[in-house]
Amino acid sequence: MRTNIKETKAYLVGGGIGSMAAASFMIRDAKIPGENITIYEALPVLGGVLDAAGNAESGYSMRGGRMLCADIYECMWSLMKTIPSLTDPNKSVYDETVEFNKVVKTDAHARIINKNRAVPDLSSLGLSMHNRFELLRLLETSEEKLGNDRITDWLSPELLESNFWYMWITSFAFEPWHSAVEFKRYMHRFLKQFTQIATMGGISRTVYNEYDSIVRPLEAWLVEKGVKILKGHKVTDLNLDFDDEDGKWAVNQLEYVFEGKTETIPISKNDLVFFQNGSMGDATSIGSMTSPPKHLTKEDSKGWVLWEKLAKGRPEFGNPAVFNSSIPESNWESFIVTLKDPVFFDKMEALTGNKHGTGALVTFKDSNWLLSIVLKHQRRYPQQPDGVQVFWGYSLRPDRIGDFVSKSMTDCNGQDILKEICGHLRFDMDEVFSKATCIPCKMPYITSMFMPRTNTDRPLPVPKTSRNLAFVSQFVEIPHDTVFTVEYSVRAAQMAVYELLDIDLEIPPITRHDKNLKVNLEAALRTLKH
Repeated sequence: MRTNIKETKAYLVGGGIGSMAAASFMIRDAKIPGENITIYEALPVLGGVLDAAGNAESGYSMRGGRMLCADIYECMWSLMKTIPSLTDPNKSVYDETVEFNKVVKTDAHARIINKNRAVPDLSSLGLSMHNRFELLRLLETSEEKLGNDRITDWLSPELLESNFWYMWITSFAFEPWHSAVEFKRYMHRFLKQFTQIATMGGISRTVYNEYDSIVRPLEAWLVEKGVKILKGHKVTDLNLDFDDEDGKWAVNQLEYVFEGKTETIPISKNDLVFFQNGSMGDATSIGSMTSPPKHLTKEDSKGWVLWEKLAKGRPEFGNPAVFNSSIPESNWESFIVTLKDPVFFDKMEALTGNKHGTGALVTFKDSNWLLSIVLKHQRRYPQQPDGVQVFWGYSLRPDRIGDFVSKSMTDCNGQDILKEICGHLRFDMDEVFSKATCIPCKMPYITSMFMPRTNTDRPLPVPKTSRNLAFVSQFVEIPHDTVFTVEYSVRAAQMAVYELLDIDLEIPPITRHDKNLKVNLEAALRTLKH
């Protein structure tokens, strides 16, 4: 470990879970004083896409939700064991989550609903012998050979109509044109969940939404430790020097804008910079009951500019163009509905056989939008009043025309989305949504990290040519792990901190359930079941 820890200062660009985790590991494991750490966040809140806002009167909002697994997510759970809960300081966030999931257990009875509003028999994954060989071939092929192939280069159209396919892709947000490597990684990493894909029995939930249950406790802990959190501060430049002797780059200056004024911070040789490169939440826009979300791109938000600048002429810093150049292939749209009477929940519980919180995503398999909704345990917001319920949903195909609304989801307001939901469920809209508020949210780059790529398109958490700059985001390279998870950002942060600070501690290893004979046998038997 470094000997000058007390003098080391750290600057973190971006206030998502990656930066927050990096700051936590520096304090917990490197013993850097909290007051030596500064987080710069352009938005007025931390957490990135782990967000939640709104109220019962105007409607709640939330861009997305994250699935958590109790038997993986090793780095995240290790961190959460040291962060006190906001509801009970004598418990950690981890303890609170484990206790909650012992009471509220996931056992979905209606993972899919078809066009007849019927719940199909999901005891079979609907895979033919040829489909099984396709999956096995993909699982056994090296990432080097897969390269930047798409899923459709390896899986047939027949497999892409199976029960397995619809449950898997809506659980993890894959599209047929996404990376075959990322699909393979998910199959390996979540192989233990493969046998429970119809019931989602291996999934854990937080007590409230992830912002209130993870981000807020983590932020409170960082503030208590003295970390400076500068919201509304947008970092616009990182100036680099190149050392000819060792062939490494070092950040010597940081530039940010606050309230229209540009400021610069000198970075010394002993200081560290952690950069959240790329953003799957970039160019997000929020709609309302009467207005659809605006159509925004990276030109509107400028969220990719800094990574593009750093990567220019430095291939070891990654290739952002691979991920941000095709919005039609990386976008989807989510929404959250606030209800002031129980009619919708009552009818859904009768239809699915699941009380809220015990089910999982309910996917309308035949919908043009490939629409899914989930009724999580209530309440989802700490200040959510009694008698108010919320549910979240999303569409993987928002550019298509709806089945009951004659326009694409991207052109729909909240009222239109409620009409489409009622159409698929055969519910009377005046009966179930008379007191509902639906807030849609368009996310152009939400699955951009799934775009086909080679193994050099993402930088390492600490590139080999970097002396004091680390990357902590969904757009770094971590062998065997899966992007689009909280775990990925936390693991990247821990790897970066340990390497830059020479910390001689073990990072929790990735649990290789795919190497477990029992798990492999159970997964194989699940594919064979008719």
